[in-house]
Amino acid sequence: MEKPSLPSNWASTKFTEVLDIQGGTQPPKSQFIDAPKEGYIRLLQIRDFGKKPVPTYIPDTLKLKKCEETDVLIGRYGASLGRICTGMEGAYNVALAKVLAPANIESDFLRRYLESEVFQAPLRLLSRSAQNGFNKGDLDGFDFLLPPAAEQKVIADKLDTLLAQVEKTKIRLKNTSQILKRFRQAVLAEAISGELTKIWRKSNRSGKWVSGTLGEFIEKPKYGTSAKSQKEGLIPVLRMGNLQDGKLDWSDLAYSSDLEEIEKYRLEPGDILFNRTNSPELVGKTSIYRGEKEAIYAGYLIKIKCSDKLNPEFLNYHLNSPSAKDYCKAVKSDGVSQSNINAKKLSAYPISCPPIEEQAEIVQRVKQLFSNADIIEKQVKEARARVEHLTQSVLSKAFRGELTEQWRKENPDLISGDNSAKALLERIQAEQTTNTPAKRTRQKKAVPE
Repeated sequence: MEKPSLPSNWASTKFTEVLDIQGGTQPPKSQFIDAPKEGYIRLLQIRDFGKKPVPTYIPDTLKLKKCEETDVLIGRYGASLGRICTGMEGAYNVALAKVLAPANIESDFLRRYLESEVFQAPLRLLSRSAQNGFNKGDLDGFDFLLPPAAEQKVIADKLDTLLAQVEKTKIRLKNTSQILKRFRQAVLAEAISGELTKIWRKSNRSGKWVSGTLGEFIEKPKYGTSAKSQKEGLIPVLRMGNLQDGKLDWSDLAYSSDLEEIEKYRLEPGDILFNRTNSPELVGKTSIYRGEKEAIYAGYLIKIKCSDKLNPEFLNYHLNSPSAKDYCKAVKSDGVSQSNINAKKLSAYPISCPPIEEQAEIVQRVKQLFSNADIIEKQVKEARARVEHLTQSVLSKAFRGELTEQWRKENPDLISGDNSAKALLERIQAEQTTNTPAKRTRQKKAVPE
Protein backbone atom coordinates (compact mmCIF):
# COMPACT_ATOMS: atom_id res chain seq x y z
CA MET A 1 0.00 0.00 0.00
CA GLU A 2 1.32 3.43 -0.98
CA LYS A 3 2.44 5.54 1.97
CA PRO A 4 0.11 8.49 2.58
CA SER A 5 1.51 12.00 2.42
CA LEU A 6 1.72 13.08 6.05
CA PRO A 7 1.16 16.48 7.66
CA SER A 8 4.51 18.08 8.55
CA ASN A 9 3.83 17.84 12.28
CA TRP A 10 3.24 14.06 12.22
CA ALA A 11 5.92 11.44 12.75
CA SER A 12 6.37 8.18 10.83
CA THR A 13 7.92 5.25 12.64
CA LYS A 14 7.64 1.49 12.71
CA PHE A 15 4.83 -0.37 14.45
CA THR A 16 7.04 -2.35 16.80
CA GLU A 17 9.13 0.69 17.73
CA VAL A 18 6.08 2.16 19.47
CA LEU A 19 3.71 -0.75 20.06
CA ASP A 20 3.95 -4.34 21.18
CA ILE A 21 1.57 -7.29 21.06
CA GLN A 22 0.88 -9.94 23.66
CA GLY A 23 -0.63 -13.27 22.63
CA GLY A 24 -3.34 -14.92 24.69
CA THR A 25 -3.44 -18.20 26.60
CA GLN A 26 -5.46 -21.33 25.90
CA PRO A 27 -6.54 -23.20 29.04
CA PRO A 28 -7.85 -26.78 28.61
CA LYS A 29 -11.55 -27.11 27.76
CA SER A 30 -11.97 -29.34 30.80
CA GLN A 31 -11.75 -26.15 32.89
CA PHE A 32 -14.56 -24.35 31.02
CA ILE A 33 -17.83 -23.53 32.76
CA ASP A 34 -20.75 -21.52 31.36
CA ALA A 35 -21.69 -19.42 34.40
CA PRO A 36 -19.81 -16.96 36.64
CA LYS A 37 -18.25 -18.44 39.76
CA GLU A 38 -16.01 -17.16 42.52
CA GLY A 39 -12.38 -17.64 41.59
CA TYR A 40 -13.20 -17.76 37.86
CA ILE A 41 -12.74 -15.18 35.11
CA ARG A 42 -14.41 -14.65 31.72
CA LEU A 43 -12.46 -16.22 28.84
CA LEU A 44 -12.76 -13.95 25.82
CA GLN A 45 -12.88 -15.56 22.38
CA ILE A 46 -13.50 -14.05 18.93
CA ARG A 47 -17.17 -15.08 18.99
CA ASP A 48 -17.72 -13.08 22.20
CA PHE A 49 -17.25 -9.86 20.21
CA GLY A 50 -20.00 -10.79 17.74
CA LYS A 51 -23.79 -10.94 17.83
CA LYS A 52 -23.90 -14.40 19.44
CA PRO A 53 -21.42 -14.52 22.31
CA VAL A 54 -21.09 -17.73 24.30
CA PRO A 55 -19.88 -16.77 27.80
CA THR A 56 -17.19 -19.09 29.10
CA TYR A 57 -15.41 -18.93 32.45
CA ILE A 58 -12.11 -20.43 33.59
CA PRO A 59 -10.14 -20.56 36.85
CA ASP A 60 -8.36 -17.24 37.44
CA THR A 61 -4.59 -17.75 37.60
CA LEU A 62 -1.47 -15.60 37.28
CA LYS A 63 -0.55 -17.37 34.03
CA LEU A 64 -3.52 -15.96 32.14
CA LYS A 65 -3.20 -13.02 29.78
CA LYS A 66 -5.84 -10.42 30.66
CA CYS A 67 -7.35 -7.28 29.20
CA GLU A 68 -9.50 -4.36 30.33
CA GLU A 69 -12.44 -2.80 28.45
CA THR A 70 -10.24 -0.09 26.97
CA ASP A 71 -7.64 -2.52 25.64
CA VAL A 72 -7.50 -3.26 21.92
CA LEU A 73 -7.27 -6.87 20.71
CA ILE A 74 -6.48 -8.17 17.22
CA GLY A 75 -7.76 -11.42 15.72
CA ARG A 76 -4.79 -13.60 14.79
CA TYR A 77 -6.13 -16.49 12.71
CA GLY A 78 -8.08 -17.46 9.60
CA ALA A 79 -11.23 -15.53 8.72
CA SER A 80 -10.82 -13.40 11.87
CA LEU A 81 -7.30 -12.25 10.96
CA GLY A 82 -7.06 -8.52 11.64
CA ARG A 83 -10.45 -8.22 13.32
CA ILE A 84 -10.28 -5.48 15.94
CA CYS A 85 -12.02 -6.24 19.25
CA THR A 86 -12.46 -4.04 22.30
CA GLY A 87 -14.91 -3.17 25.05
CA MET A 88 -14.67 -6.31 27.22
CA GLU A 89 -12.53 -7.37 30.15
CA GLY A 90 -11.30 -10.81 31.11
CA ALA A 91 -8.67 -13.31 30.00
CA TYR A 92 -8.27 -13.70 26.24
CA ASN A 93 -7.39 -16.83 24.30
CA VAL A 94 -4.69 -17.58 21.71
CA ALA A 95 -6.86 -16.45 18.79
CA LEU A 96 -6.42 -12.88 20.05
CA ALA A 97 -3.43 -10.64 20.68
CA LYS A 98 -3.49 -7.54 22.88
CA VAL A 99 -1.87 -4.37 21.60
CA LEU A 100 0.40 -2.87 24.24
CA ALA A 101 0.58 0.89 23.73
CA PRO A 102 2.21 3.76 25.64
CA ALA A 103 -0.14 5.75 27.87
CA ASN A 104 0.22 8.84 25.66
CA ILE A 105 -1.36 7.13 22.64
CA GLU A 106 -5.17 7.50 22.66
CA SER A 107 -6.84 4.08 22.79
CA ASP A 108 -9.72 5.20 20.53
CA PHE A 109 -7.23 6.61 18.02
CA LEU A 110 -5.28 3.35 18.12
CA ARG A 111 -8.42 1.25 17.58
CA ARG A 112 -9.46 3.27 14.52
CA TYR A 113 -5.90 3.17 13.18
CA LEU A 114 -5.84 -0.63 13.41
CA GLU A 115 -9.22 -0.81 11.65
CA SER A 116 -7.93 1.25 8.73
CA GLU A 117 -6.26 -0.02 5.57
CA VAL A 118 -2.99 1.54 6.75
CA PHE A 119 -2.72 -1.47 9.08
CA GLN A 120 -5.16 -3.97 7.53
CA ALA A 121 -3.71 -3.98 3.99
CA PRO A 122 -0.16 -5.07 4.94
CA LEU A 123 -1.61 -7.54 7.45
CA ARG A 124 -3.49 -9.28 4.62
CA LEU A 125 -0.32 -9.40 2.55
CA LEU A 126 1.73 -11.27 5.14
CA SER A 127 3.44 -14.19 3.45
CA ARG A 128 2.68 -16.29 6.50
CA SER A 129 -0.49 -18.38 6.12
CA ALA A 130 -3.47 -16.59 7.66
CA GLN A 131 -4.36 -19.81 9.46
CA ASN A 132 -0.99 -19.75 11.22
CA GLY A 133 -1.65 -16.22 12.46
CA PHE A 134 0.96 -13.54 13.01
CA ASN A 135 3.44 -12.62 15.70
CA LYS A 136 5.35 -9.52 16.71
CA GLY A 137 8.13 -10.17 14.22
CA ASP A 138 5.64 -10.09 11.34
CA LEU A 139 4.78 -6.49 12.28
CA ASP A 140 8.36 -5.20 12.30
CA GLY A 141 8.05 -3.75 8.82
CA PHE A 142 4.65 -2.12 9.36
CA ASP A 143 4.60 1.68 9.40
CA PHE A 144 2.98 3.55 12.26
CA LEU A 145 1.78 7.10 11.66
CA LEU A 146 1.90 9.18 14.82
CA PRO A 147 0.08 12.53 15.17
CA PRO A 148 0.57 14.80 18.21
CA ALA A 149 -1.32 13.65 21.32
CA ALA A 150 -3.92 16.44 21.11
CA GLU A 151 -4.63 15.66 17.46
CA GLN A 152 -5.07 11.96 18.21
CA LYS A 153 -8.04 12.84 20.43
CA VAL A 154 -9.56 15.12 17.79
CA ILE A 155 -9.18 12.43 15.10
CA ALA A 156 -10.82 9.81 17.33
CA ASP A 157 -13.75 12.12 18.15
CA LYS A 158 -14.30 13.06 14.49
CA LEU A 159 -14.22 9.42 13.45
CA ASP A 160 -16.74 8.47 16.14
CA THR A 161 -19.13 11.10 14.79
CA LEU A 162 -18.64 10.36 11.09
CA LEU A 163 -18.67 6.57 11.36
CA ALA A 164 -21.80 6.68 13.53
CA GLN A 165 -23.48 8.54 10.66
CA VAL A 166 -22.25 5.88 8.22
CA GLU A 167 -23.77 3.13 10.39
CA LYS A 168 -27.09 4.99 10.56
CA THR A 169 -27.08 5.24 6.77
CA LYS A 170 -26.46 1.50 6.48
CA ILE A 171 -29.40 0.79 8.78
CA ARG A 172 -31.70 3.10 6.79
CA LEU A 173 -30.73 1.41 3.52
CA LYS A 174 -31.26 -2.02 5.05
CA ASN A 175 -34.69 -0.90 6.26
CA THR A 176 -35.51 0.33 2.76
CA SER A 177 -34.87 -3.17 1.41
CA GLN A 178 -37.26 -4.59 3.99
CA ILE A 179 -39.87 -1.95 3.10
CA LEU A 180 -39.63 -2.95 -0.58
CA LYS A 181 -40.08 -6.60 0.39
CA ARG A 182 -43.23 -5.73 2.36
CA PHE A 183 -44.42 -3.56 -0.53
CA ARG A 184 -44.24 -6.49 -2.97
CA GLN A 185 -46.19 -8.69 -0.58
CA ALA A 186 -48.81 -5.95 -0.16
CA VAL A 187 -49.13 -5.66 -3.95
CA LEU A 188 -49.70 -9.42 -4.25
CA ALA A 189 -52.31 -9.32 -1.47
CA GLU A 190 -54.16 -6.52 -3.29
CA ALA A 191 -53.86 -8.38 -6.59
CA ILE A 192 -55.39 -11.68 -5.54
CA SER A 193 -58.11 -10.02 -3.43
CA GLY A 194 -59.34 -7.92 -6.37
CA GLU A 195 -58.51 -4.57 -4.79
CA LEU A 196 -55.85 -3.83 -7.42
CA THR A 197 -58.42 -3.90 -10.23
CA LYS A 198 -61.48 -2.72 -8.32
CA ILE A 199 -61.95 0.46 -10.38
CA TRP A 200 -60.93 -1.32 -13.60
CA ARG A 201 -63.75 -3.84 -13.15
CA LYS A 202 -66.36 -1.10 -13.01
CA SER A 203 -65.09 0.46 -16.23
CA ASN A 204 -64.72 -2.84 -18.07
CA ARG A 205 -67.77 -4.67 -16.70
CA SER A 206 -65.66 -7.67 -15.85
CA GLY A 207 -67.43 -10.88 -14.88
CA LYS A 208 -67.56 -12.51 -11.47
CA TRP A 209 -64.66 -14.18 -9.76
CA VAL A 210 -64.92 -17.96 -9.43
CA SER A 211 -63.82 -19.57 -6.18
CA GLY A 212 -62.58 -23.14 -5.86
CA THR A 213 -59.43 -25.14 -5.30
CA LEU A 214 -56.31 -25.01 -7.41
CA GLY A 215 -56.93 -28.54 -8.67
CA GLU A 216 -60.03 -27.31 -10.53
CA PHE A 217 -57.97 -24.89 -12.64
CA ILE A 218 -54.93 -27.01 -13.52
CA GLU A 219 -53.90 -30.31 -15.01
CA LYS A 220 -52.79 -33.06 -12.65
CA PRO A 221 -49.57 -31.87 -10.89
CA LYS A 222 -46.43 -33.86 -11.74
CA TYR A 223 -43.33 -34.61 -9.70
CA GLY A 224 -39.87 -34.10 -11.19
CA THR A 225 -37.08 -36.53 -11.98
CA SER A 226 -35.49 -38.55 -9.20
CA ALA A 227 -32.44 -39.42 -11.34
CA LYS A 228 -29.10 -38.12 -10.15
CA SER A 229 -28.02 -35.01 -12.07
CA GLN A 230 -24.50 -34.27 -13.30
CA LYS A 231 -22.15 -31.28 -13.32
CA GLU A 232 -22.25 -31.28 -17.12
CA GLY A 233 -24.80 -32.49 -19.65
CA LEU A 234 -27.21 -31.67 -22.45
CA ILE A 235 -29.74 -29.52 -20.59
CA PRO A 236 -30.15 -28.06 -17.08
CA VAL A 237 -32.09 -29.75 -14.30
CA LEU A 238 -33.83 -27.03 -12.29
CA ARG A 239 -33.65 -27.65 -8.54
CA MET A 240 -35.14 -25.95 -5.51
CA GLY A 241 -32.20 -23.53 -5.26
CA ASN A 242 -33.04 -22.19 -8.71
CA LEU A 243 -36.44 -20.92 -7.52
CA GLN A 244 -36.00 -17.38 -6.23
CA ASP A 245 -38.70 -14.77 -5.58
CA GLY A 246 -41.08 -16.02 -8.27
CA LYS A 247 -38.32 -16.14 -10.91
CA LEU A 248 -35.76 -18.72 -12.01
CA ASP A 249 -32.12 -18.26 -11.08
CA TRP A 250 -30.03 -19.88 -13.81
CA SER A 251 -26.81 -20.02 -11.80
CA ASP A 252 -25.46 -23.10 -10.00
CA LEU A 253 -27.08 -25.49 -12.45
CA ALA A 254 -27.02 -29.29 -12.59
CA TYR A 255 -27.47 -31.18 -15.87
CA SER A 256 -28.88 -34.30 -17.47
CA SER A 257 -27.99 -36.15 -20.68
CA ASP A 258 -30.58 -38.92 -20.25
CA LEU A 259 -32.79 -38.61 -23.34
CA GLU A 260 -35.70 -40.48 -21.75
CA GLU A 261 -35.62 -38.23 -18.68
CA ILE A 262 -35.36 -35.15 -20.87
CA GLU A 263 -38.38 -36.17 -22.92
CA LYS A 264 -40.45 -37.07 -19.85
CA TYR A 265 -39.67 -33.98 -17.73
CA ARG A 266 -39.13 -31.31 -20.38
CA LEU A 267 -40.61 -27.96 -19.34
CA GLU A 268 -42.82 -25.77 -21.51
CA PRO A 269 -43.26 -21.98 -21.26
CA GLY A 270 -45.87 -21.14 -18.64
CA ASP A 271 -45.14 -24.16 -16.43
CA ILE A 272 -45.16 -23.34 -12.73
CA LEU A 273 -42.61 -25.01 -10.45
CA PHE A 274 -43.55 -25.53 -6.80
CA ASN A 275 -40.93 -26.49 -4.20
CA ARG A 276 -42.59 -29.35 -2.31
CA THR A 277 -39.69 -30.21 0.04
CA ASN A 278 -37.44 -27.73 1.81
CA SER A 279 -36.85 -26.16 5.21
CA PRO A 280 -40.02 -25.04 7.05
CA GLU A 281 -39.33 -21.42 6.04
CA LEU A 282 -38.73 -22.13 2.34
CA VAL A 283 -41.08 -24.99 1.48
CA GLY A 284 -43.66 -23.81 -1.08
CA LYS A 285 -41.32 -21.53 -3.04
CA THR A 286 -42.81 -21.01 -6.49
CA SER A 287 -41.40 -19.74 -9.79
CA ILE A 288 -42.53 -19.65 -13.41
CA TYR A 289 -40.67 -21.12 -16.38
CA ARG A 290 -40.86 -18.76 -19.35
CA GLY A 291 -38.86 -20.82 -21.84
CA GLU A 292 -35.59 -19.02 -21.17
CA LYS A 293 -33.66 -22.17 -22.18
CA GLU A 294 -34.43 -25.88 -22.41
CA ALA A 295 -34.71 -27.51 -19.00
CA ILE A 296 -36.22 -30.32 -16.95
CA TYR A 297 -37.01 -30.29 -13.23
CA ALA A 298 -35.89 -32.26 -10.18
CA GLY A 299 -37.89 -34.46 -7.83
CA TYR A 300 -38.26 -31.92 -5.03
CA LEU A 301 -40.33 -29.81 -7.40
CA ILE A 302 -43.91 -30.16 -8.65
CA LYS A 303 -44.84 -28.96 -12.13
CA ILE A 304 -48.17 -27.16 -12.49
CA LYS A 305 -49.75 -26.66 -15.91
CA CYS A 306 -52.67 -24.24 -16.03
CA SER A 307 -55.93 -24.77 -17.87
CA ASP A 308 -57.17 -22.10 -20.29
CA LYS A 309 -59.09 -20.53 -17.39
CA LEU A 310 -55.94 -19.66 -15.45
CA ASN A 311 -53.13 -17.33 -16.51
CA PRO A 312 -49.78 -18.89 -15.43
CA GLU A 313 -48.35 -15.47 -14.54
CA PHE A 314 -51.40 -14.79 -12.35
CA LEU A 315 -50.98 -18.16 -10.65
CA ASN A 316 -47.27 -17.49 -10.05
CA TYR A 317 -48.18 -14.27 -8.26
CA HIS A 318 -50.95 -16.05 -6.36
CA LEU A 319 -48.64 -18.79 -5.07
CA ASN A 320 -46.10 -16.18 -3.92
CA SER A 321 -48.71 -14.13 -2.04
CA PRO A 322 -49.08 -13.88 1.76
CA SER A 323 -52.20 -16.09 1.69
CA ALA A 324 -50.30 -18.85 -0.13
CA LYS A 325 -47.44 -18.64 2.38
CA ASP A 326 -49.98 -18.93 5.22
CA TYR A 327 -51.56 -21.95 3.53
CA CYS A 328 -48.17 -23.65 3.15
CA LYS A 329 -47.41 -23.11 6.83
CA ALA A 330 -50.75 -24.62 7.78
CA VAL A 331 -50.62 -27.77 5.62
CA LYS A 332 -46.90 -28.67 5.52
CA SER A 333 -45.77 -31.95 7.08
CA ASP A 334 -42.68 -31.43 9.21
CA GLY A 335 -39.78 -33.88 9.33
CA VAL A 336 -36.54 -33.69 11.29
CA SER A 337 -35.09 -30.81 9.29
CA GLN A 338 -37.39 -30.49 6.28
CA SER A 339 -41.05 -29.93 5.56
CA ASN A 340 -43.17 -31.34 2.75
CA ILE A 341 -46.30 -30.33 0.85
CA ASN A 342 -47.51 -33.05 -1.50
CA ALA A 343 -49.46 -32.67 -4.75
CA LYS A 344 -52.76 -33.44 -3.03
CA LYS A 345 -52.35 -30.60 -0.55
CA LEU A 346 -51.17 -28.30 -3.31
CA SER A 347 -54.27 -29.10 -5.39
CA ALA A 348 -56.45 -28.26 -2.38
CA TYR A 349 -55.10 -24.69 -2.21
CA PRO A 350 -58.13 -22.37 -2.14
CA ILE A 351 -58.11 -19.88 -5.01
CA SER A 352 -60.46 -17.25 -6.37
CA CYS A 353 -60.07 -16.58 -10.09
CA PRO A 354 -61.29 -13.54 -11.99
CA PRO A 355 -62.11 -13.79 -15.70
CA ILE A 356 -59.06 -14.36 -17.87
CA GLU A 357 -59.10 -10.74 -19.12
CA GLU A 358 -58.92 -9.40 -15.58
CA GLN A 359 -56.15 -11.86 -14.75
CA ALA A 360 -54.15 -10.36 -17.63
CA GLU A 361 -54.82 -6.84 -16.31
CA ILE A 362 -53.71 -7.87 -12.81
CA VAL A 363 -50.52 -9.38 -14.22
CA GLN A 364 -49.69 -6.17 -16.10
CA ARG A 365 -50.31 -3.98 -13.04
CA VAL A 366 -48.24 -6.19 -10.75
CA LYS A 367 -45.40 -6.28 -13.29
CA GLN A 368 -45.36 -2.49 -13.47
CA LEU A 369 -45.38 -2.05 -9.70
CA PHE A 370 -42.68 -4.69 -9.26
CA SER A 371 -40.63 -3.04 -12.02
CA ASN A 372 -40.78 0.26 -10.12
CA ALA A 373 -39.74 -1.54 -6.93
CA ASP A 374 -36.86 -3.24 -8.80
CA ILE A 375 -35.54 0.13 -9.96
CA ILE A 376 -35.58 1.45 -6.40
CA GLU A 377 -33.99 -1.75 -5.09
CA LYS A 378 -31.18 -1.49 -7.63
CA GLN A 379 -30.53 2.07 -6.50
CA VAL A 380 -30.54 0.93 -2.87
CA LYS A 381 -28.05 -1.87 -3.63
CA GLU A 382 -25.75 0.58 -5.39
CA ALA A 383 -26.03 2.98 -2.46
CA ARG A 384 -25.27 0.17 0.00
CA ALA A 385 -22.18 -0.79 -2.01
CA ARG A 386 -20.97 2.80 -1.89
CA VAL A 387 -21.64 3.07 1.84
CA GLU A 388 -19.74 -0.18 2.49
CA HIS A 389 -16.64 1.53 1.06
CA LEU A 390 -17.34 4.76 2.91
CA THR A 391 -15.95 3.55 6.25
CA GLN A 392 -12.50 2.89 4.81
CA SER A 393 -12.67 6.11 2.82
CA VAL A 394 -13.27 8.10 6.01
CA LEU A 395 -10.52 6.22 7.85
CA SER A 396 -8.10 6.87 4.98
CA LYS A 397 -8.83 10.60 5.12
CA ALA A 398 -8.29 10.56 8.88
CA PHE A 399 -4.86 8.95 8.65
CA ARG A 400 -3.73 11.26 5.88
CA GLY A 401 -4.52 14.14 8.23
CA GLU A 402 -7.32 15.47 6.03
CA LEU A 403 -10.04 15.41 8.72
CA THR A 404 -8.00 17.62 11.03
CA GLU A 405 -6.43 19.98 8.49
CA GLN A 406 -8.50 22.99 9.62
CA TRP A 407 -8.04 22.07 13.30
CA ARG A 408 -4.24 22.17 12.88
CA LYS A 409 -4.42 25.63 11.37
CA GLU A 410 -6.50 26.84 14.31
CA ASN A 411 -4.39 25.16 17.03
CA PRO A 412 -0.68 25.49 16.09
CA ASP A 413 0.37 25.67 19.74
CA LEU A 414 -1.06 22.19 20.41
CA ILE A 415 1.03 20.51 17.72
CA SER A 416 4.39 22.25 17.89
CA GLY A 417 7.44 22.23 20.14
CA ASP A 418 7.02 19.89 23.09
CA ASN A 419 3.51 19.05 21.81
CA SER A 420 4.71 17.87 18.41
CA ALA A 421 4.64 14.25 17.26
CA LYS A 422 8.42 14.24 17.03
CA ALA A 423 8.70 15.22 20.71
CA LEU A 424 6.06 12.65 21.61
CA LEU A 425 7.94 9.90 19.77
CA GLU A 426 11.16 10.84 21.56
CA ARG A 427 9.41 10.62 24.94
CA ILE A 428 7.93 7.22 24.07
CA GLN A 429 11.31 5.88 23.00
CA ALA A 430 12.98 7.29 26.12
CA GLU A 431 10.36 5.65 28.36
CA GLN A 432 10.78 2.35 26.56
CA THR A 433 14.53 2.50 27.05
CA THR A 434 14.06 3.30 30.73
CA ASN A 435 11.51 0.53 31.25
CA THR A 436 13.46 -2.14 29.37
CA PRO A 437 15.04 -4.40 32.01
CA ALA A 438 18.80 -4.68 31.75
CA LYS A 439 20.04 -8.08 30.63
CA ARG A 440 21.61 -10.05 33.40
CA THR A 441 25.19 -11.11 32.83
CA ARG A 442 26.50 -14.19 34.48
CA GLN A 443 29.32 -13.32 36.88
CA LYS A 444 32.42 -15.41 36.55
CA LYS A 445 33.32 -17.20 39.71
CA ALA A 446 36.54 -16.05 41.23
CA VAL A 447 39.33 -18.56 40.76
CA PRO A 448 40.92 -19.37 44.14
CA GLU A 449 44.49 -18.28 44.33
